Amino acid sequence: MAKTLGSERHKALIALLIAKREDASLTQTELASKLGEYQSFVARLESGQRRVDVVEFLELSRILNFDAMEALATILRVG
Repeated sequence: MAKTLGSERHKALIALLIAKREDASLTQTELASKLGEYQSFVARLESGQRRVDVVEFLELSRILNFDAMEALATILRVG
């Protein structure tokens, strides 16, 4: 299996999550609070330093109010 951090799909995922957070008018600190995490958790996620697991992705979709399946379909279309 190829390395996923830094891949085109990983970059697309990060861009999508940042856009959804911004669409929700949340700061990293506010999102972190809703996740029960520190701001640095969101910063590492958004900078591509850590992976997003499926459970985290589903929680992010709930908090940021986006359809997880549609988002995954978008990411799958990336190279």
